[in-house]
Amino acid sequence: MAHRIVAQVVFTGARVFGRAFAEAYKQASAASRHSSKGNGTSGNTFASSGLTLDEACKILNVKPPQAGEANLEHVMERFKKLYDLNDPQKGGSFYLQSKVLRARERIEMEAREAQRKAAAEKEMREGWNPKVYKDR
Repeated sequence: MAHRIVAQVVFTGARVFGRAFAEAYKQASAASRHSSKGNGTSGNTFASSGLTLDEACKILNVKPPQAGEANLEHVMERFKKLYDLNDPQKGGSFYLQSKVLRARERIEMEAREAQRKAAAEKEMREGWNPKVYKDR
């Protein structure tokens, strides 16, 4: 009698676990399909944090970068102010503090990408000039 109860518990647990695993796999595959359908524009693509550039600019209350140029000093001012205001030690929200941090990271990432592209375009226009060192 006890072996039947143990067998039923094992089979029921395996069935529940299998269904949960299958559902999680379906959700993960749907999420990966959804994220891969991005249209490639920098204003709408998601970074690793999941924020768009527009959302990041709204969180920090700064203007979106114009032609790849962002006022990083203003972004840092806004970041420091909002980060300190949302400090959990002072009664703020850890969630909001992390959103502010991710927004700053997203804007900085966009600025780095713009600088990298500008440097690559400059190198393409001017040509590659390797530095040659002479032995003495």
